[in-house]
Amino acid sequence: MKPSPGEFELIAHLCAKLRHSRRTIVGPGDDCAVLAPARGAQLVTIDSIVEDVHFKLEWTRAEDLGARSLAVNLSDIAAMGGVPTAAVINLAVRPGLDLAFFDRLYAGLCEEAIAAGVDIVGGNITRAKQLTITITLLGEESGAILRRDSARVGDAIYVTGTVGDAAAGLRILTKQLSARGAERRFLIRRYVRPTARLRAGRKLAQMRPLPSAIDVSDGLWQDLGHIIERSGVGAEVDASAIPLSPAYRKLVGNNPELALRGGDDYELLFTLPPGMSEPLLSRRLGVAVRRIGTIVRGTRATLTREGPRRAGSRVDLAGWDQLRNAR
Repeated sequence: MKPSPGEFELIAHLCAKLRHSRRTIVGPGDDCAVLAPARGAQLVTIDSIVEDVHFKLEWTRAEDLGARSLAVNLSDIAAMGGVPTAAVINLAVRPGLDLAFFDRLYAGLCEEAIAAGVDIVGGNITRAKQLTITITLLGEESGAILRRDSARVGDAIYVTGTVGDAAAGLRILTKQLSARGAERRFLIRRYVRPTARLRAGRKLAQMRPLPSAIDVSDGLWQDLGHIIERSGVGAEVDASAIPLSPAYRKLVGNNPELALRGGDDYELLFTLPPGMSEPLLSRRLGVAVRRIGTIVRGTRATLTREGPRRAGSRVDLAGWDQLRNAR
């Protein structure tokens, strides 16, 4: 078994690698971090990734694990249209992990933080039976706050990027699906190294009327359910419009069920009044966007294969809660 570093040795080792912007007045090393006053409303989110629940070290590089642990939090800030600013990290460390592992973990984490403009300003380390990384991330509004409760009847429903890739990647890693070559690499990377749509979130926060928005973490169908529940509306979704990547289509086919019920894509699902073309909206947000349906009266979500304006039947597709036992 690899020798594990002591708590204070690990803290000193990791903190020596951190760099901060002017917003951080006091970083790691004191009882609290001290930050300059925020320019607007503050956003706060927290998330954890747990060994043998969200990842296994035998198929996750430490660098990717570090980046992913921050990206899932960044996606929450993106879904609110905010700008991420500072993070504190709690590491629950199990035996058998050496300093070299944590160097690689923090290399990926710091790479993601630098790209997003985030200062890592402190945290905590404790012993545990499983490696767990918990990050609390702060952010600031970028002009307005996106919420789940502002969808309006007649709004178009959009999603960024493609969905289902991460779920397919997870099934490759857990040997439920088999893939080779470029498709295998692409789908696995979509799971282990997700991209938070920060620019798209900020651009959406500049639009009027203000969109409703959520990130696709629990599965598109389940996350759409959060929007319609909070907004008191219904939805019609065209299954044929769900954006599927070439790699997904080659492995799974054109069936969008996994894309609808799988999670971990961290794309943005949002609603806007119709009228803006997909190419124009894609250019404005800096990522490909697809219209997948329409907000309607009622409280039900309906899936059709004939277009969002035609009659369909209600479906109950599993989200993350039902899928986690399959992991």
